[in-house]
Amino acid sequence: MATRVDQGRVADAPVKNFVDRTLPEALRPYARLARLDRPIGWWLLMWPGWWSVALAGVAAGQPPNVWHLALLMIGSIVMRGAGCTYNDILDRDIDARVERTRSRPIPSGQVKVEAAMLFMLAQAFVGLAVVLQFNPFTIVLAFGSLVIVALYPLAKRVIDMPQLILGFAFSWGALVGWSATFGSLAAAPVLIYIGSICWTIGYDTIYAHQDRRDDAIIGVRSSARLFANNSKLAVGVVYAAAVTLFAVATGLAGGGVLAFLGLAAFAVHLARQVTRLSTDDPAACLDAFRSNRWAGWLFFAGLVADSVVAPLL
Repeated sequence: MATRVDQGRVADAPVKNFVDRTLPEALRPYARLARLDRPIGWWLLMWPGWWSVALAGVAAGQPPNVWHLALLMIGSIVMRGAGCTYNDILDRDIDARVERTRSRPIPSGQVKVEAAMLFMLAQAFVGLAVVLQFNPFTIVLAFGSLVIVALYPLAKRVIDMPQLILGFAFSWGALVGWSATFGSLAAAPVLIYIGSICWTIGYDTIYAHQDRRDDAIIGVRSSARLFANNSKLAVGVVYAAAVTLFAVATGLAGGGVLAFLGLAAFAVHLARQVTRLSTDDPAACLDAFRSNRWAGWLFFAGLVADSVVAPLL
């Protein structure tokens, strides 16, 4: 028999996560809808923005702007929640037919569609309040991502690699983080953006292998199905492209030894993911996917260390 903590828990959420352990029962379905029980998503959304803020600090010869980092963290949490809510509203029929997703709040009956729509709008308004804290150029730039976010849930129905569209959306912070500092864009943040798209394709291909068989049955497209037995090679190629683009961006921004050491540690982490990848083991795929949270810290730490130490030399 399930315990009170386990009742309503989404299948791929960590056991005894803080939502199921601490929140009142009435709030849990909405927290699950926003994926607060699975925080890896907002970390992955946040990293390109944090890298860009840190890289801007390197270019400016100063530590990263902590206020910008805080805004991007809050924005990542609420906009990831709003995006997931929107995705679950559109995908409720598909989710009900996939083993891993049928326990989500909408297909399992925990949250009605109308309530989910209101919850999505509430999160979006918080995101709007965050965006309005930036300079005018960055505000306009941030709104540019909304079209991509709106199209992503539909991509799996029409293209073989919806992970590319996810990359366009999840990497947008790479442009916002830099422009928040300088009020404009340059080659370095654009390269971070493109590199983050490659990174996203890689980790989400790993993630998609959990649902490969169900997706094939119901006709949902994904890079896991597209690459199939060549997924290990494909992930290795896009990860290598991401590291290369990040290296060029770091060089253009004037990064020093510490920045490149952080990038090297990031590259080693990604290489370990590829060498250990077993696409037929859903649990291993989920662990590899989640480990990208720590990969993000490695690159970020190197950039921060470089921006703090370089002005002292």
